[in-house]
Amino acid sequence: MALCTTFQDTGRAGYQHIGVPVNGPMDALAQQLANLLVGNTLDRGTLEITLQGPTVRFDAGALIAITGADLGAKLNGESLQPNQAVRAKPGSVLEFGQRKFGARSYLAVAGGFTVEKVLGSVSTYRRGAYNGVLGRALVAGDRLGFASSFRNAPRIVLPAALTRSIEREAGVAIRVVPGGEWEAFTEGARQNLLNSDYSISNDSERMGYRLQGAALTLVEPLELLSEAVTFGTVQVPPSGQPIVLMADRQTTGGYPRIANVISADLPLLAQRLPGEVVRFELTTLEEAQRIAVKRAQMLTQLERDYA
Repeated sequence: MALCTTFQDTGRAGYQHIGVPVNGPMDALAQQLANLLVGNTLDRGTLEITLQGPTVRFDAGALIAITGADLGAKLNGESLQPNQAVRAKPGSVLEFGQRKFGARSYLAVAGGFTVEKVLGSVSTYRRGAYNGVLGRALVAGDRLGFASSFRNAPRIVLPAALTRSIEREAGVAIRVVPGGEWEAFTEGARQNLLNSDYSISNDSERMGYRLQGAALTLVEPLELLSEAVTFGTVQVPPSGQPIVLMADRQTTGGYPRIANVISADLPLLAQRLPGEVVRFELTTLEEAQRIAVKRAQMLTQLERDYA
């Protein structure tokens, strides 16, 4: 039985001003690479599979790829390693077994799944009560449409900057930039954030990761109006224990924002599990933007070359 499998594409942009979350993949890089491996455009919807995967039978032939975490995928009993495209013949069965590393895998099919969009996106939002599978996780018996494909897998050569080893990423520090209320926190709190280990608590999920560790204290009590938050905003409630907002975050929040995880490092955080340790490292906004632009340019060029 799958733990949580949902549709995710690039997200539901343009509606945050009326309180609609963006949603989208937790690990956007893995999701985009899955699409590239089967020759899709970057914005195609994929399945996001968390920790324990489903059993999927293909009634039609498909070119498929799995990226991100290694959740022990097997196609017709043969091991299927992440980051490669393979052909599933009609009647093929895809199963998942023992997790090896990471938290989330992404399954793409050439041509994409046929799912009706809600507000321009096929991203699932379970709290939003959307109709059909965009309002819930998949369950046994669901039938998913896709464009049956006979194409060959594109011969993609990934730049070194896009190749990943989630095993090696497990201990890498997560880079942050100062948040809107950075200066409202004590010097000790800022040092705690950057020099202490924080563990991901068990009640962490797609809306936010609650962290446990050294408390982050304000210089003085602070009352704020709710303001815009984003994927990666690090909020600090009165407990002093930080919360990193993730893909299903709300659109506004009233807790002080000590920092923001840079977009390039959100995939690293998305592949961490409850109980694992997170360390933060300060960088500049200019460096964060440089990394984001470079990655986006590489992905766009690959899309032009192979989609």
